[in-house]
Amino acid sequence: MARDLETALLRSFVTAVRAGSISRAAATLGHTQPALSQQLRKLESTVGRPLLHRSPSGVSLTRAGEELLPYAERILSLSAQALTATGRALTGHCGVGLLEDLVASQLPQALADLARLHPDVTLEVLSLSDVAIREAYDAGRVQIVLDEVPHIPGAPRWTVRRPLVWAVGQGVDPAADPLPVVLFTGACSWRTSVLETLERAGRRRRVAFESNSLVGVLAAVRAGLGVAALMPENLDPVMACHDTDALPTLPDVELGLARHPRTAGDPLIDAVETVLRRTI
Repeated sequence: MARDLETALLRSFVTAVRAGSISRAAATLGHTQPALSQQLRKLESTVGRPLLHRSPSGVSLTRAGEELLPYAERILSLSAQALTATGRALTGHCGVGLLEDLVASQLPQALADLARLHPDVTLEVLSLSDVAIREAYDAGRVQIVLDEVPHIPGAPRWTVRRPLVWAVGQGVDPAADPLPVVLFTGACSWRTSVLETLERAGRRRRVAFESNSLVGVLAAVRAGLGVAALMPENLDPVMACHDTDALPTLPDVELGLARHPRTAGDPLIDAVETVLRRTI
């Protein structure tokens, strides 16, 4: 008998990965924890391999889970687009301002799928400073912004909380005293979260490297300069911290979506917003 990947099971899997724990994912989906666990076991049975490492502190991906995740996210995105299609071709331009860490996720692929379905659409994704995004938003070049809530232009139409995880460079001892840390430069809420979390845990630290870009932070961690806080989807498997007691738990980051008020009722902007909300 042919095996099929049910979208409901894939949604449970992706939600558990994004939430970082089965209990938080169950609350997000409106399921009980046992029901969600059963769905995850059913998906693992279908795939034939374990997808998640389970521990008291949460869940993390197995190698099979890492391989399945991008396919699962794309299947869910395409399913959402198929269900929301109006039967008429979309046209026009939509500028999307994205937090740099989201540009490295599955969002660009989901937007590319939308553009492929509607060849008369032009999508422009920008990852700029908060000031530059605000200027592009005010000028009408950007219609939708998905970023940390304090940095979006205007009140959020929608918010979601995403976990942060520790990335540990090769050869770095997470029990080191002081702990070498890799930080984002400037007024970054993640930088504040890292420093305050270590302070509350009584951990001494030293700043080993700073960068204003995700590329720079990732390069420093890969080079073994220290530890950093990242979104799970930007974490290389070799960077995962498997000793759950070695480092304190990081707080979630709150993301928000802002949409230019002049785009109300625009079918293209509606479709892009749906893709962003479904994918994130």
